[in-house]
Amino acid sequence: MRALIVAHSLNYVIGNNGKIPWKIKGEQLRFKELTEGKTIIIGRKSFEEIGRPLPKRKTILISSTINYSTDNCMTVPNLETALKLTENKDVFISGGASLYKEAVDFVEKMYITVINKEFIGDTYFPRVDLGLFDKTYEQFVDGEVPYTYLTYARKC
Repeated sequence: MRALIVAHSLNYVIGNNGKIPWKIKGEQLRFKELTEGKTIIIGRKSFEEIGRPLPKRKTILISSTINYSTDNCMTVPNLETALKLTENKDVFISGGASLYKEAVDFVEKMYITVINKEFIGDTYFPRVDLGLFDKTYEQFVDGEVPYTYLTYARKC
């Protein structure tokens, strides 16, 4: 299964000055639950925002400027190479914006968290034709800044 996983604001912001522009208690729990034990593909800027490979996941870093390699992290030059390495495995495209834009045309599933607030930012999740997908899951989470977990599966 090839999927993308993202959290974006109501105005599609995913980043500002290289950082996620919100800290919301519990919001990243779904990311952890879905990706542990799996492979994530991540762009250089998103990787640098995190600062390290995430535990309990295999990380494939897309970069032409840095080369990071450990037991659970490797660097490749492009998404095509990363996907060849992950054939027949569950893989999650985890950002950033250019990687999402490239992946949205072929992913089978999208795990989207919509932060129910607008944020100022300089990096956006691309607009997706949701008519190509069926919504298979929706869960509203109330709080100081509410959010909604959504899952979409590509129509056959």
